[in-house]
Amino acid sequence: MATTLVLLQHPCPPHSQVTSLSLTSPSHHTQSQSPHIFISFQLQSSTNGSATLHSQQQHHFESSIGNRRRIRCLPSNAAPVQTPAFPIFQPPKTEPAPHGYELADPDFYKIGFLQSFRAYGVEFREGPDGFGVFASKDIEARQRPRMIMEIPLELMLTITKEFPWRFFPDIIPIGHPIFDIINSTNPETDWDLRLACLLLYSFDVEDNFWQLYGDFLPSTTECTSLLLATKEDLVELQDIKFASTMQEQRHRALEFWKTNWNSAQPLKIKRLARDSERFMWAMTMAQSRCINFQIRVGALVKDANMLVPYADMLNHSFQPNCFFHWRFRDRMLEVMINAGQGIKKGEEITVDYVSGQKNDALMQRYGFSSPENPWDTIEFSGNARVHLNSFLSVFNIAGLPEEYYHNSKGHALSPMQMSNAGISVLLIVFIFEIGLLASEGEKNFVDGAVIAAARSLPTWSDGDIPPLPSKERDAAKALQFECQKMLAQFPTTAKQDQRILDSMSNERKTLEVAIRYRLHRKLFIKKVIDALEVYKERILF
Repeated sequence: MATTLVLLQHPCPPHSQVTSLSLTSPSHHTQSQSPHIFISFQLQSSTNGSATLHSQQQHHFESSIGNRRRIRCLPSNAAPVQTPAFPIFQPPKTEPAPHGYELADPDFYKIGFLQSFRAYGVEFREGPDGFGVFASKDIEARQRPRMIMEIPLELMLTITKEFPWRFFPDIIPIGHPIFDIINSTNPETDWDLRLACLLLYSFDVEDNFWQLYGDFLPSTTECTSLLLATKEDLVELQDIKFASTMQEQRHRALEFWKTNWNSAQPLKIKRLARDSERFMWAMTMAQSRCINFQIRVGALVKDANMLVPYADMLNHSFQPNCFFHWRFRDRMLEVMINAGQGIKKGEEITVDYVSGQKNDALMQRYGFSSPENPWDTIEFSGNARVHLNSFLSVFNIAGLPEEYYHNSKGHALSPMQMSNAGISVLLIVFIFEIGLLASEGEKNFVDGAVIAAARSLPTWSDGDIPPLPSKERDAAKALQFECQKMLAQFPTTAKQDQRILDSMSNERKTLEVAIRYRLHRKLFIKKVIDALEVYKERILF
């Protein structure tokens, strides 16, 4: 058995040569270990005299015939070379994060890298609104969507929506009682119960990825889901109907837990959720972090509910810069940047969770609301109506009702476009002037709440009958009065709610989000009142 060393002289200093080479092997290693060889070189230079280099690196030589290791000579003043770890095991470089927020625990990255998760140009850390995903460098806009994250199916928890249930990965053994519990659910409505059971079971499977990833999920005290709220918290919503809905959801989850986690169940079931709070927590994780996609199961394409690690850290935005894409060929979920959109270093990377949902639906499933939700609505009971096209023109809103958007460029419509839209030619000068509105203060005023107002307000439209400014003002005034009556029905005002939030320190998260929900409702109604005021002022006839 021979071990050959190939000595390369080209990295050595000019006009130098190796005059002696000594190899020493320590005697303390065992036969089962690879021998360590210490190498010393005597270097003779014709210009700088002589220099001695002692390399303290330990080179491992495998016990195979003809095995070769290349050794390079280093300058005499060079520091010993440290062999870097394999890149896949190294967490991203931790640069100081803006705003003083710390990056995620290195282990958060490592457990994913070991399982073929990939992320490009992003970092996970705390932000102003909680944990999220942020750009770690400037990402230039491109003509096509650009991938920044990819998560393989093997890391996800997946269960099909239709019976018979199919799981991936198939971690539940045949005959395990958790499968009977999942089978007892309602196929039409209990998707969250099934996914919660699968999540709890994955925590109990030895060497399962979710045993590690579960350590980074928010705890019960950090969750904002109203499933964990008390009755007192639900009262703070100041929305009787929505509070009743949440009580029914809590009752459904509690009854399911009592039925299936009773004393008659074996230990391997009881240890999954020893108390109702543990099961409630799993329900909140299933509801708030689930992604619905079609996956290929054999030759069939099935709708599935999926818990996707790392991608579930992306926060929601009504104007997202990314989207999800399922790659059927190798069963990967990709996070893609929108085509033509760039992201600056430090900006948050967001997706749109569910389009077309009102604030109560977002709060029920995800535990948050927004005063600028373009899909929120107000129910009016009076007979007052405003002219639809006139209202849209004032705020430069374009598109169909389900696709309204603010034309922020402020381009004025041509007379032909206005005629096709049912707008009187008398409004030409008016619309030309409001084109300036979008380029000035209107950019800041028009937001999702104004878009929602365009969907919510009672309107009328007739291409042959132009709107009369006096009647439009009267209708807008009547609608404002109805909105003010809605605000008067709340026990507190928006300013009082904001003062309560500002004074809160260590209160429950569920109490905080309940107060924010009612505050956002009031801010939305106030925005509708302000939009109607702007509408009255812009009618110049």
